[in-house]
Amino acid sequence: MTKEEREELEVISKTGRRAAKTILHARALLLPDTGPFGEFRTVKMTAEAVGLSTRSLEHLKQRFVEEGMERALKRKVRVKPPREKIFDGDFEAHLIALACSDPPPERERWTVRLPAEKLIELKIVPAVSAMTVCNTLKKTNLSLT
Repeated sequence: MTKEEREELEVISKTGRRAAKTILHARALLLPDTGPFGEFRTVKMTAEAVGLSTRSLEHLKQRFVEEGMERALKRKVRVKPPREKIFDGDFEAHLIALACSDPPPERERWTVRLPAEKLIELKIVPAVSAMTVCNTLKKTNLSLT
């Protein structure tokens, strides 16, 4: 680690408002530095001092060496969400249209389960839970009463 990198890490870990993880990672990179500007600490000693696992610390050090300080301190930006959206605007439009229409003749009003069953019956969606219907209607500020 160069003197400039060490000074920048010290500034990050001691001053300014930053994400807690950024400060933690800066401290974790500073502690094991064995260059002429730092004292020697093992990975285990450093991990215990900052509250990381030894494996996390090893990965952090590897990112610092291979990809640089910026990449080591910042999280990787997720390109794709963890799950695909199942229900899109088309589903919401059908649900709202159904909820705004008259309830079935044998019912006085729509319940949360009725639109879910009707959407499956009309083959708009293969399956939908009552909670999904409830949350979608809540999101659009629409009440079934």
